[in-house]
Amino acid sequence: MSEGQSDELRVAVLGVGKMGSFHVDSLTRRTRGARVSVVSDCSDEQAHRVADPVGARVVAEPAEAVTADDVDAVVIASPGTAHESQILACLEAGKPVLCEKPLTTEAATAAAVYRRETALGRRLVQVGFMRRFDHEYAALQQMIAGGELGAPLMLHCTHRNPAVPEFFDSEYMIRDSVVHEADSARFLLGEEIAAVSVVRGRPTAAAPAGVSDPMLVLFEAASGALVTIEIFVRTGIAYEVRTEVVAEHGSAIIGLDQNVVAKRVGGTWGGTITPDFVARFGQAYDDQMQRWADAARRGIATGGDAVDGPGTWDGYAAAAICEAGVAAVVKGERIETGMEDPSGASGATGDRSGASGATGDDS
Repeated sequence: MSEGQSDELRVAVLGVGKMGSFHVDSLTRRTRGARVSVVSDCSDEQAHRVADPVGARVVAEPAEAVTADDVDAVVIASPGTAHESQILACLEAGKPVLCEKPLTTEAATAAAVYRRETALGRRLVQVGFMRRFDHEYAALQQMIAGGELGAPLMLHCTHRNPAVPEFFDSEYMIRDSVVHEADSARFLLGEEIAAVSVVRGRPTAAAPAGVSDPMLVLFEAASGALVTIEIFVRTGIAYEVRTEVVAEHGSAIIGLDQNVVAKRVGGTWGGTITPDFVARFGQAYDDQMQRWADAARRGIATGGDAVDGPGTWDGYAAAAICEAGVAAVVKGERIETGMEDPSGASGATGDRSGASGATGDDS
């Protein structure tokens, strides 16, 4: 935002398929202090379909959109294979970016992005792990961190979709769906994941030949806590995401389609129920966008960090976990994540607050 300009954040959205179009709508209708100024997509027709109603320009090349004078910050919702080059362009331009998962498609390239941002001395990249902004996940994380349930021993996660495209094979299920549990487990437990195993059982008749759907994924956390994940993406029924923590002194569960944390502790059962029902994670996406826009404006004004949520370290960690998960699917073995500090510096911290931060707020 240059001198004389409004303090309204002018945002370029790269990729306006289903997710990018949702972000354009969120920025236009439900985000204060921001507007979409530029849209870029591989389909010129789709770009105009999304951009014209909100008064945004269409730019064919993503790199041109990033460096445009009427762009202060960038939302990346393009295919994962394009993320690395687009993020690096944003870092080169010094512009804040909210990048949909994955940060990049490989752990090595995600580590390289983390190192590049760390070298700048300020955080500019936020990764779209929206569950951290969901009220239920935030409440469960705070309950665990506060010690009310005692030390967490296990997380039981359920991730079900009604249907997915034909190309959604066993490996893609790890990279595109289980990636959310990879980040959620780190967020809830406040620690890294050390190893991944996968059990491929009897597939549903709806699965293409050779695809294991459902699967059971096991994460081993650094403390020894276990995370079980049922991933089933062709249920034909509904979208269901639930998480239960089992701890030393009780348990708690979220994802019961009523915005409730149902708690069992001390021989009692209870929880708080919000007065209204919203579509699963709709609130989280909108809160994520608002907080990112606010952080981006602050970062631009001060020359400091422009992130309020999971960052490049979290993106790298998720990529490393999913890479191990894919190897576990292919080899049928327990695979260690082998995570190391990609800065290569002993004691380096970088953006490593995400595994334990209550809501990603770096205040």
